[in-house]
Amino acid sequence: MVSIKDVSAQCGVSVATVSKALNNHSDIAETTKENVRRIAKEMGYFPNSSARALKTNRTYNLGVLFVDEAQSGLTHEYFANVLDSFKVEAERNGYDITFISKNTGHKNMSYYEHSKYRGVDGVVIACICFTDPQVSELIHGKLPVVTIDHVFDNRTAIISDNIKGMRELITYIYEMGHRKIAYIHGADSSVTQNRVGSFYKTLGELKITVPDAYVKSGVYHDPDTTTRLTKELLELKDPPTCIVFPDDFSCIGGINAIKEQGLRIPEDISIAGYDGITLSQVLVPKLTTLQQDTEALGRSAAEKLIALIGNPKASIIERVVIKGKVLPGKTVRKLNEKNT
Repeated sequence: MVSIKDVSAQCGVSVATVSKALNNHSDIAETTKENVRRIAKEMGYFPNSSARALKTNRTYNLGVLFVDEAQSGLTHEYFANVLDSFKVEAERNGYDITFISKNTGHKNMSYYEHSKYRGVDGVVIACICFTDPQVSELIHGKLPVVTIDHVFDNRTAIISDNIKGMRELITYIYEMGHRKIAYIHGADSSVTQNRVGSFYKTLGELKITVPDAYVKSGVYHDPDTTTRLTKELLELKDPPTCIVFPDDFSCIGGINAIKEQGLRIPEDISIAGYDGITLSQVLVPKLTTLQQDTEALGRSAAEKLIALIGNPKASIIERVVIKGKVLPGKTVRKLNEKNT
């Protein structure tokens, strides 16, 4: 196996110079960097991650803790897109990623223990039960941590602007003439609390009273639950003219329930989703939804986590808010006063 000393001898420069050239240090001339890289490649030299970890006290490995309520894993398109963006930014900065879990082979360990066992430099936490004691252990541990869509007092958080997003979506539906707007929301979380609060606040400002029967507690990414709750809304004596679903994927259950009742979208009833995943834009009719900026969410999470790792003494607890946008689609019908 070719060593860094072999490359040093072949190039006629010190081991330190070879190391700096391969790691793109600014105090090495570009011509020297190019020469060292060329010779290293020709000799078949590959840097050893274990050796680098011993020298730098870093593994250049980031942990990802992601366990959604529906156990959908990376088939959850919204979070898959966020994590893909996170991965791209991590790799651009020379980091690999490792998924953190409770079980590794025959070993059973906590999230924090697994993170330490894998030697990750820091962890991003997304879509998990943040009240889990094991999550609390990780949050209060010694590793740098960044959360996505949840705020802790002592950790940097990257959050989608759910308050403004819901306000803009409901305002759009209102401007399309709807006054009877129902909302099936996801399970209790800070995201849900902000969306539900914004739903009520926006309609209150628009002088619209929301019947209790119009707001249903559901589950994110669960079409079966949405099917049942949509049927309950459609069976009301005074049903809504528009239903807002917890997310685009669970919206499928609502669409099925509506079709089973022999109703048409949007002629007989309007619907709207949330997330703006690819699925929403290929449905017929195209779904009206609030598109979250998954690329910015993932990139920001990686940037902030890498910054915490690189300079922990200068770490600042931040709350980075990422805006979304309404995608009008074709599932919200324009109503006149006679239709409302």
